[in-house]
Amino acid sequence: MKKRGIFIKVFAYTLISASLLVCVTAALFSQQFMSFYRTMETREIVASYEPLVGRIRRGGSENIAETARLFYENNQSFEFNVIDDDGGSIYATPNADTDSDFDGDFYFVVHRDEDYSIIAQSRTGLDSLYNDLAIRAIAVFAVMLALCLVCAYVFARRMTKPIKRLADNAGRMARLEDVPREPERRDELGDLARDVHAMYEKLKDTIAKLEAEILRERELEESQRYFFSAASHELKTPIAATSVLLEGMLENIGDYSDHPKYLRECIKLTDAQSRIVSEILEIVNLSDGKILPAPQRLDLSDAVASMLPNYRSLAEAKDQQISASVPEKTIVLADSRMLDKVLSNVILNAVQNAPSGAAIRVWSEPSRAHCRLCVLNTDTHIDEDMLPKLFDPFYRADKARSPRDKRSGLGLTIVQKSLKAMNIGFSLENTAEGVLFWMDLPNG
Repeated sequence: MKKRGIFIKVFAYTLISASLLVCVTAALFSQQFMSFYRTMETREIVASYEPLVGRIRRGGSENIAETARLFYENNQSFEFNVIDDDGGSIYATPNADTDSDFDGDFYFVVHRDEDYSIIAQSRTGLDSLYNDLAIRAIAVFAVMLALCLVCAYVFARRMTKPIKRLADNAGRMARLEDVPREPERRDELGDLARDVHAMYEKLKDTIAKLEAEILRERELEESQRYFFSAASHELKTPIAATSVLLEGMLENIGDYSDHPKYLRECIKLTDAQSRIVSEILEIVNLSDGKILPAPQRLDLSDAVASMLPNYRSLAEAKDQQISASVPEKTIVLADSRMLDKVLSNVILNAVQNAPSGAAIRVWSEPSRAHCRLCVLNTDTHIDEDMLPKLFDPFYRADKARSPRDKRSGLGLTIVQKSLKAMNIGFSLENTAEGVLFWMDLPNG
């Protein structure tokens, strides 16, 4: 079914309404015109026969016929009949109708007196005036109809153009195309256009948010798949090793008959599994918001000083130097347990990844809003494309490290989750001296 445009409808309705108005106006004016014409005709007829009435009055009722005859001789275009009070004809022009049953096309009593009446049976010369007025009236109404046609077209065009443009824009919006804003209008159509565009912007924002949420969900699902895959891989190795040791002891095969020695190996493997499981649970709880930080005022210098001794022996074994430069009474707001966990993992990661003979420096940079704690391991560099991945669970930059390495690959993941839970900014980046880790702790 072919769609009818709104322009055709508005144009048709406007033209019909204007035409009806013109017709009603023409009908009213035609009545007034006819009334005016009859009045003019009456006045003209009365004025035309006024000389006859005056002569009859001066000549007396005895000379009515003679006076009428003389008047006719001077006005032969007039057709009239003079009758007495009984209806009898006193004088009639040659073409006048004197029958009692008058059937002519014109009959007008010009003058009525006690003894006689003058009846005009022809019109005066108003035909040219009538025709001229009729032609002018027709011309005027034709011009009015033409103006109605033009005005209806202009009105329909002006009314429907913004509506059609808005409808086209709405169709483009439905197809999620970019639609520029229309020029401002200070009327209801302008309000409608602004509301439609506002709704469209909100729709685009909502769609963008949904797409971002879908993408985030996909990334989350992907990270979860990777996490569980990596976790199962990490747990499978110690479980398989423990199973081999236990089976060897049960069968008393070779060296496995030395049960105390291999039971201690089993305990170490079990401890490794337990540590990995604990770290996995901690990451899950941090992600789910089950571990909520409890910020308190802490002396950052004490926190750093209490943490470094745990790793000095490991650093000395690799011929590394650990130094700290954090002023005393540097008060910050943080959860003490989470901060200790973060410092432990960051410093351990620095010691484990710094080369032999490297220096590990810890210092603070105070400012008005926060105190930046920095940990730098010198003579170290990480590929830029690998930096963001270091916070992924079980990710290891050194693919060729020994299987006996006790690192689980979850340390920096715990650091990331803990700092995000405490709403603390941080970064891991390459510098000219080495790899720098910093975090901005709020001042206490």
